[in-house]
Amino acid sequence: MTEPAIKYRLIKKEKHTGARLGEIVTPHGTFPTPMFMPVGTQASVKSLAPEELDAMGANIILSNTYHLWLRPGEDIVKEAGGLHKFMNWKKGILTDSGGFQVFSLAKMRDITEEGVHFRSHLSGEKLFLSPEKAIQIENALGADIMMSFDECPPFFETYDYIKKSVERTSRWAERGLKAHQNKGTQGLFGIVQGGGHKDLRAQSARDLVSMDFPGYSIGGLSVGESKAEMNHVLSFTTPMLPENKPRYLMGVGSADALIDGVIRGIDMFDCVLPTRIARNGSCMTSHGRLVVKNAIYARDFRPIDDNCNCYTCRNFSRAYIRHLIKADETFGLRLTSYHNLYFLINLMKQVRQAIMDDNLLEFRESFFEEYGFNRENHRNF
Repeated sequence: MTEPAIKYRLIKKEKHTGARLGEIVTPHGTFPTPMFMPVGTQASVKSLAPEELDAMGANIILSNTYHLWLRPGEDIVKEAGGLHKFMNWKKGILTDSGGFQVFSLAKMRDITEEGVHFRSHLSGEKLFLSPEKAIQIENALGADIMMSFDECPPFFETYDYIKKSVERTSRWAERGLKAHQNKGTQGLFGIVQGGGHKDLRAQSARDLVSMDFPGYSIGGLSVGESKAEMNHVLSFTTPMLPENKPRYLMGVGSADALIDGVIRGIDMFDCVLPTRIARNGSCMTSHGRLVVKNAIYARDFRPIDDNCNCYTCRNFSRAYIRHLIKADETFGLRLTSYHNLYFLINLMKQVRQAIMDDNLLEFRESFFEEYGFNRENHRNF
């Protein structure tokens, strides 16, 4: 029997919550969890070099199957030796299946049992993506962790629609698992769907756990529902997943959501949020959101965050970064992107220490108070 490419080691559970301290073992290294993973949609984290990501402590980064399939094409990436060599990244890589992009970006999509017919958002070309095709592309890309091809229905879609979607996603997951060629070098995760319905989440989890994936993702959250609704779903969904497998919450990247997710048993997170808002001059700081391009910072010679030890904060002032952004200098966007990613990666280090010390709730209280978060969204813990 082939040894799984991805393994999870549980090191410690926090006494007062469902938080877990652990490690995820991949073909490109063993990395501590809980972790935040930067997103490099087109085989690049926008504006940042691999060496910079490594220096800030990033361990796994994401790339997007849909976008890399459209350009440059998975055949070119495979010919280059796979994503790791293509983008010169020596640590872990995760690829999503492209399903979310098909449903959110594609024009004129038609969902069938076989797969999804749609038009490219770039060229309008007619395309077809099935569970087998998605896995074939991900196998060619060569990431350590691959996502199953699923449907991500809107959170507030009707119960009947979400039920049919969950059943289809389970069938697609089974087909993708059968199509997966590189089980010894690539780990395929199942994705639990079900909207806000406990019984549908349970059905989805039951189906996927029976297939014995090496890891499980929770999808269909952070898509328009409130933080309180997301936390409620997590509170009953994560206990449905095996303790000896990693749990990944897809597309979540605000500081409060990371801490709340960890409290409810999540090990892995990703989101474009930190780099997306950085390009608009918005910075995550220990005192809350700071929009550095605002006029108030024109003569502010302090760092973005005086509690931060990142390259940006050690070397440059708010006034200088504001000047760069107002002058459309790319270096300004690089500095804010570096800072935001460092902030979340460093936050997760602090969270891991709080789990080790059994004081995660106290850490959250202190962090939220300093950051100015609304506690109403974070009830139940």
